[in-house]
Amino acid sequence: MSLLETKEDLKVLVEALNFKQKVGRSLQLIKEAYAKYGDGLVVANSLGKDSVAVWHLAKHVDQKIRGFIVTTRFKPKETVDFMKEEVARYPELKVYKNDAKIPDKLYETDPDKCCDILKVEPVKRAVEEMGVKCWVTGLRCTEGRTRTDFKEVEERDKGLIKLNPILIWREREVWQYLALYGVKVNPLYAEGYRSLGCAPCTKITSDDNERAGRWIGTSKCGGECGIHTRPLKKNVNGDGI
Repeated sequence: MSLLETKEDLKVLVEALNFKQKVGRSLQLIKEAYAKYGDGLVVANSLGKDSVAVWHLAKHVDQKIRGFIVTTRFKPKETVDFMKEEVARYPELKVYKNDAKIPDKLYETDPDKCCDILKVEPVKRAVEEMGVKCWVTGLRCTEGRTRTDFKEVEERDKGLIKLNPILIWREREVWQYLALYGVKVNPLYAEGYRSLGCAPCTKITSDDNERAGRWIGTSKCGGECGIHTRPLKKNVNGDGI
């Protein structure tokens, strides 16, 4: 049976598979999805460690695989510089951004709305303009409290498949992969960050939760920007599916 159709217990896979087996499974998931969706398979690259690992895996499958990056006006300089380096190396990475005017410090007064405008909207645009049928992410179920209910293959929007090929990897396995293949990462990790986002909403913490440094002091603390929880396609009436 194709891995795209299996319904295995992810918690069991996290513990039962070793590093080599997990890498093999991730590659197979991408291979099968690329064979099925072709150019409609596109990698969402957040420029974080998980995304660059997935991008590297995808390039092992086929160098022609495309990707997109969503950036915002609040990204740290280190992330912006790293993004420019990656795009120069991989011109098939398309950058999306929303320059719409927003209230000052909206990230403090209404962080959900800020993320919807600056992150979710550009992803919706990327999905539409790039003709995405299957988008590939770096989600991991061991990453934080909000990411335990995802599946390796999902269809949260009708007609749009989301593939999470490293969902069962642990944090140390991501770093193991990056070290093994000499994959360059965002320099902010060397400063102690474990999860990267916009500068005002990302801090260094000593918390065990990998995403604890995101949106500290708000209702979103350790949570999600909305890309993985909001509808990304619209029906004919203009409503999210």
